[in-house]
Amino acid sequence: MGLILKYYEEINKFLSEILRTEKEKIAKSAQLVAAHIKQDKIFYVFGPGGHSNLASQEIFYRAGGLMHANAILDEGTLLSNGALRSSAMERMPGYGRMVIDDNNLNEGDLLILVNAYGINSAVIDAALEAKERGVQTIGICSVQHAENTPSDHPARHPSKYNLFEITDVSIDSKVEEGDAVLKIEGLQQNVGAISTFVNAFIVNAISIEATNILVRENVQPPIWKSSNIPGGDEWNQQYIHKFKGIIKKL
Repeated sequence: MGLILKYYEEINKFLSEILRTEKEKIAKSAQLVAAHIKQDKIFYVFGPGGHSNLASQEIFYRAGGLMHANAILDEGTLLSNGALRSSAMERMPGYGRMVIDDNNLNEGDLLILVNAYGINSAVIDAALEAKERGVQTIGICSVQHAENTPSDHPARHPSKYNLFEITDVSIDSKVEEGDAVLKIEGLQQNVGAISTFVNAFIVNAISIEATNILVRENVQPPIWKSSNIPGGDEWNQQYIHKFKGIIKKL
């Protein structure tokens, strides 16, 4: 049980550090989201690359979450279509631009980009294309991981940009190189990935604070209710028609 406790402690350490250093940026991101919802506009969340896609799924169609959240669940980088394929696609220059175009993001839209490392071609191209189109961008990635990755690493975008350098708001997820945080004596490779926990915390924190801002301003944003509790289906159904056809994966 010692390693399980250590893993628990590591998770809490990362979350505490994010809260200590990134709370103002999380609050600023929440203000952007709230401002969008006040205009009755959806906002987009894209996590190009393997497990980074989980962050966009975490905030989408989620009990207790904002109905205005629109996850970009592009088939190219989803692990469900092949793990090795996902890695290859997230390194393909130009692919992220095609995804932004396919989802028709334009001036005045808001896009949250989540990527554990913040260096891969898909996420950099998505950020660049979004900015060129006049889209506001929030980036969630590890500054340390990006800065410590050599400029000639094959995962990098040809421009060598880091995500935190090009988004309007950048939230540091603190993920260390390699993601896994625990050492087992006699085992060469670390175990216990951290990125899923920190990414989920950050996107949920943004959603929660945005909701709080709206309520304080006398706006009642539609919130998903679990369909697995009495009345859940009926609650959600009153809003489905509003978002069906606007949110691509609903």
